[in-house]
Amino acid sequence: MCQFSRRALRQLRRHYYHHHYSDDPGPCDRGDWGETFMHGHHSDPSGWGVRRPLRFLAHKLDLDEKQVAELARILDELKIERAQAEVDDRRARAEFADAIVGSHFDADKAGAAGERRLQSAAKLRDALMRALAGIHALLSPEQRERLAYLVRTGVLAF
Repeated sequence: MCQFSRRALRQLRRHYYHHHYSDDPGPCDRGDWGETFMHGHHSDPSGWGVRRPLRFLAHKLDLDEKQVAELARILDELKIERAQAEVDDRRARAEFADAIVGSHFDADKAGAAGERRLQSAAKLRDALMRALAGIHALLSPEQRERLAYLVRTGVLAF
């Protein structure tokens, strides 16, 4: 297994940050490090932190200031919905655990937990549809083509 020194890791991080978040793309293409910003690896735990995906999309889609402001609002709303889904998931897990901890299985608690998950998934699906519709309305046809390419190739995941 290859191991890096702390100094080498700092240099890699600096290189990564410079090429992904700097206004100056530098001598190499921004795709060198596998842009997976919407997967949650490089933003907040929900996968939809606003700053990094917003900068990434603003750069890749060549958004103007008005579009950036509206996209920030859309992504922020989706981030809130995803955070709520995380809370609902933790509650459902606790309910599942409560259902199996006793001397007999509590089917009612397990059923309630399953129902919570279904409702949460439906809310998240609806929020995602609203976000995608808003983003679609915001973009020009050329920008939509670029966004579709990013989604299709796996660079972005919704």
